[in-house]
Amino acid sequence: MRLKHYLSFDGDCRQALTWYAGLLGGQVAAMQSFGETPGCGDLPAALKERILHGRVDVGAFSLMGTDATPDHPYQGITGAYVVIDLDDPEKAESLYAALSEGAQVVEMPLQQTFWARRYGSLADRHGVRWMINCT
Repeated sequence: MRLKHYLSFDGDCRQALTWYAGLLGGQVAAMQSFGETPGCGDLPAALKERILHGRVDVGAFSLMGTDATPDHPYQGITGAYVVIDLDDPEKAESLYAALSEGAQVVEMPLQQTFWARRYGSLADRHGVRWMINCT
């Protein structure tokens, strides 16, 4: 069994997944727009560019996403986090700093805690919530 994250975006899925691939050392494994999908030919031009399905592979982990449409409106990303668990404090600091560009701290900035050498959480510039945990 494998658990995966599937995220919803408001028109910036391509940018977000491409950014995550570079940030996490992964690769974009799939990126299909609505316009490339059979049965979507009569969509307005602006919606054809939106992503129906995208996937980034980072080792055995996949991060997937889609863009919202009027039939399935964007409702934000709340109540869930993508968690990165690391052993290296410098790597934790580097990832947190990269994710922090245009981000908002959710609970606490990256810092030492009683349970971790480093822990911090934020909502990145795409609205995705991340926890960085270095045990």
